[in-house]
Amino acid sequence: MKNLVKTPAEIEVMRAGGRILAAVLRQVAAAVKPGVSTAELDKIASRELLARGAKPSFLGYRNEQGQAYPASLCTSINRVVVHGMPSAELVLKEGDVLGLDLGCWYKGLCTDTAITVPVGAVSSQARKLIKAAEQALHEGLKQVRGAARLGDIGHAIQTFVAAQGFAVVRALTGHGVGRAVHEEPSIPNFGRAGAGSKLVTGMTLAIEPMVNAGGYEVETLTDGWTVVTADGSLSAHFEHTVVVTDNGYEILTKV
Repeated sequence: MKNLVKTPAEIEVMRAGGRILAAVLRQVAAAVKPGVSTAELDKIASRELLARGAKPSFLGYRNEQGQAYPASLCTSINRVVVHGMPSAELVLKEGDVLGLDLGCWYKGLCTDTAITVPVGAVSSQARKLIKAAEQALHEGLKQVRGAARLGDIGHAIQTFVAAQGFAVVRALTGHGVGRAVHEEPSIPNFGRAGAGSKLVTGMTLAIEPMVNAGGYEVETLTDGWTVVTADGSLSAHFEHTVVVTDNGYEILTKV
């Protein structure tokens, strides 16, 4: 784990990149409304990152099958958990739930963040799901500090989500981030308190609960990227990149 620790100079670069990323994602979210296509949102993300001296980290990123992701932004609608691909044909409708996931390279280092937003007026269940997923992220973050265990994070997230009547996705996890888009360790959103590897001060982590209104099972569509709930239920996703400190954490992806 210690080779994943970032230097103070690297953390400062990630702090600057994270601020850029958060500002751009907020700008993308402000453009969300019925009638807007997900391709339009992707154009905003790409344009605004480049204008700030950053580069999208998802564009061209290859999955285990070697398929390159074709966009800067992931736009995940309703039953799509993560990795929904923007398209001019995918036009947002009143009542949709939209996950927005964005990563960037800035001065050679990577940060990653995600939010889920309502499109216009949404159902009470959708509002509860979005709120629960956002709070689940913060419940997980409360466990982050030097010498804490990975299982502490997952246990806190899973316990909170279950109490809301929802389920955390198990097939996908959070991860280390910084010198690569995905680094060790994997950070499950479920687990046992006190289990797993110890966190080390200076590690940079992307913590990202994915919460389903139904069961936790997911499927990947034939495009090789789009992950959906197996039962068709709604899903919500929130993510921050943080650096582990002696006594807690610092969120790097906030304005």
